[in-house]
Amino acid sequence: MNQTAISNIADAIVSARKNHLPADASPFMDLLHSTDDAYAVQKLVLKKLQAADPALALAWKTGGPNRSSEQTHAALLNEGILKSGVNMSDWPLNIRIIEIEIALRLNRAITSEVAAVLTHETSKQLIDAMTVSIEVVDSRWKQAGAAQALLKLADMQTHGALVLGDWIPYRSSDHSRDWLKQNASVKIGDQPIAHFVGTHTLQDPTYVLPAWLKYACAEGHTIPAGTIVTTGSWCGMPFAKKGNLIVAEFDGIGKTTVQL
Repeated sequence: MNQTAISNIADAIVSARKNHLPADASPFMDLLHSTDDAYAVQKLVLKKLQAADPALALAWKTGGPNRSSEQTHAALLNEGILKSGVNMSDWPLNIRIIEIEIALRLNRAITSEVAAVLTHETSKQLIDAMTVSIEVVDSRWKQAGAAQALLKLADMQTHGALVLGDWIPYRSSDHSRDWLKQNASVKIGDQPIAHFVGTHTLQDPTYVLPAWLKYACAEGHTIPAGTIVTTGSWCGMPFAKKGNLIVAEFDGIGKTTVQL
């Protein structure tokens, strides 16, 4: 692990966030060699901006393209955790990409010992509530989506903000919910409403829990009760524009909006 490269990349991301000017990723190409390197950058950025242990973040993002791929994770900045109906027109975003998701909330503190033995089925017992969430994807790199994958992971997985709707209880009956039949929709500005059925990349948003908690609780950390995780997009990654109103809705769960 190249500590100098990790420090320099973290400084570039922090500067980009503070100055609202994307950094050039070109000098850092191929300097990160593993997800561990990218996570080291994430942790350093969070420490510089929030002065807190990532394990104590209010919210995380996690997910993967399919069940056979490695899930990746990022602790999120508290200032970017927002409520439905928020107006983000003054946010200095470099890009505006939308992901509509299901966010889950933990009903208890999770230790590394508990996380180590979790399965998909047992992890469902840890959920207190769920809600519709909108992730506004942004990048601190001039190259944005064309930046190296590890640099995007280092940049908090290109996270901009997380907008959360009203929470509803996650009941025992939800353990057997057929997410492949879940209807969802998103309206971006004056574009037609886009509809989706069962399009979560892992077929079930709760599938992310064991891998996320094992990562988040590594090194003996305990994740507090009430911690939130957003679980991956149902709509791909469509672009939005400044001024667009975004409306995301999941049948039987709720609706969330954000004004860009």
